[in-house]
Amino acid sequence: MFTKQTLPLKNTALFTGLFNDYINAEEKIKPFYNFHINKEAYKAHLNKVDFNLVNRTILTASLSRQAKLVENTHPETWNHISLLENKATYTVTTGHQLCLFTGPLYFIYKIISTINLAKTLKENFPDKNFVPVYWMASEDHDFEEINHIHVFGKKVTWTGTQKGSVGEFSTEGLEETIAELKTILGESDNAKALIGIFENAYIKHSNLADATRYLVNELFGEYGVVTLDGDDKELKQLFTEELKKDIFENVSFAAVEKSINELKNEYSIQVNPREINAFYKEDQLRERIEKDGDNFKVVNTQIKFSKEEMENLIMSNPEKLSPNVVLRPIYQQKILPNIAYVGGPGEIAYWLEFKHVFEVYNIDFPILMPRNFVMLLDKGTQTKLQKLNLATEDTFKDGEELVKQFIKSHNNVSLEEAKANMAAIYAGIIEKIADIDRTLIGATEAEKQKSVNGIAAIEQKINRSLKQKSENDVNQIWAIKGKLFPNNIPQERYDNFSMYYIKYGKDFIKGLMQVLTYDLKEFEYTIILED
Repeated sequence: MFTKQTLPLKNTALFTGLFNDYINAEEKIKPFYNFHINKEAYKAHLNKVDFNLVNRTILTASLSRQAKLVENTHPETWNHISLLENKATYTVTTGHQLCLFTGPLYFIYKIISTINLAKTLKENFPDKNFVPVYWMASEDHDFEEINHIHVFGKKVTWTGTQKGSVGEFSTEGLEETIAELKTILGESDNAKALIGIFENAYIKHSNLADATRYLVNELFGEYGVVTLDGDDKELKQLFTEELKKDIFENVSFAAVEKSINELKNEYSIQVNPREINAFYKEDQLRERIEKDGDNFKVVNTQIKFSKEEMENLIMSNPEKLSPNVVLRPIYQQKILPNIAYVGGPGEIAYWLEFKHVFEVYNIDFPILMPRNFVMLLDKGTQTKLQKLNLATEDTFKDGEELVKQFIKSHNNVSLEEAKANMAAIYAGIIEKIADIDRTLIGATEAEKQKSVNGIAAIEQKINRSLKQKSENDVNQIWAIKGKLFPNNIPQERYDNFSMYYIKYGKDFIKGLMQVLTYDLKEFEYTIILED
């Protein structure tokens, strides 16, 4: 169904210096993590950590309770939840927003990467168990980031005025959005099956968190993915001491600032911490907490707490407190026996900023594993590239550069030699007149430049003429760029998986599972080719 090619990440020019330096294990990045992404590092990490701080009894009870919120939790997932009671069981986690209909393709790739990493670790360390976990970012409140998808160039949007944590959003009214998507996907058997899955997820469940859990189970349940919602009172009760240290002592702020000062001279900073890295949340509300004299206020509200009241809130109702991007990784690692975090380049960059935070809380820092980065090439696109004599790697180039490269490769006329010859002629003239009248050198140089510029102008006219004659081919190049980089965004960060599911059905996920593997040796960009 699929085969794959790989490219060195650096050849794509898609990644930042910090991420590239981490992948390459550059010496200057080593202070910001403990173990890297190879088998030897995993072995050392597993030998070092014991996760004694993890309360496996509360964890498995919470996961079991959450799994019962939907009716399609797979037996393999239940088996994995049970395995977490065993101290020889570890988790491999990825986190992501609750994007409508899963959002961009890379949501799918992140979870597949997590499943396959857990599988690879089990193969390498058979005496241990590894459970893939999807951490739902249910407490996020950026609705505009998750309320739409792109399908065949069309944007499908869920409109609404709900506020607060998106996991609590009512799914009422999504029937209309699904109906709009249905008109785009068509009436094929695969399209009908997928629309059925979306209807069961979003119409038969009252909130976005349960709908997303159901959808993830439908797509990945057979692989035993455990979906974890951190918006859970029992789990947050395990995190109260860390909340107090952040809110009352601002230890997270100081630790991240230390990392930023060490990184900012060479790299762009991904996350800037706040003195308090927790939100206050209740129905339709999730707002930052700030220190206000001796009190604590909730931004954009009239809500205030004294220090004693805040401490009581932390201990009695921790579910009303929500970690931000700085505290969430700490929370994750406090409640899970998590050996690795699977993320994209931005995530890995900000996790590297947090290494010192883990140290001050005395919590184990996971191995940061890059997710699979993927480009899908159907047969039609492969054929077009072959006819144009373009390599897959060429598609990562700027469109204008690619067009110029194509025209140049189909042009036997080169004026570079003429420019060089012209320059040589004038050099000879200058050499002759130097002994006669040196004041003529400047005028001669000017004439030389005019001549060279004249040749360059002719060259531009030739290229424009060739471009016009190759208009069909040039249009094909732009069409390929538009398909693989819609709106100049990598395909995986733009298109929704439904475009491919209606073509391949359930085999789409299975096919990806087979090709997106980890070998714990090197990491490259994956090009998936349709057979």
